[in-house]
Amino acid sequence: MAAMRYRLTFVVGLALGYVLGTRAGRERYEQLRKTARQVSQNPAVRNTAESAAQQGRQFAGKAYHVVSEKVGDRVPDSVSERVRSLRERNGHGTTRTADDWGTTTNT
Repeated sequence: MAAMRYRLTFVVGLALGYVLGTRAGRERYEQLRKTARQVSQNPAVRNTAESAAQQGRQFAGKAYHVVSEKVGDRVPDSVSERVRSLRERNGHGTTRTADDWGTTTNT
C-alpha cells in the first residue's frame, strides 16, 4: 500500500513538473523570439547585415574569378552550368531584390 502511494506521488510530481517546465520553457522561448524579432528589425542591424551580405557577395565574386583563372578549363561542366544557372536566376541588371536573409541585393 505504501509503495503504491509512493509511486502515485512520484507520477503526479513528475507530471506536474513536466507541465510547469514546459510552460516556463514556452514563455522563455516566446520572450527570446520577441527580442530576436525586435533586434532584427532595428535599422542599424539591418544596414549592418546588408553591408556584410554585399561584401560577402563581392568577395565570393572575386574568389570565383581568381579560381576560374587558375583552374581554367579544368572546371567540370556540371559546375560551370550550375554557376551559369545561378547567375541567370539572379539576373544581370541593377534591380534590387531581397535575398533569403531579408537584405537587398544588387543584381
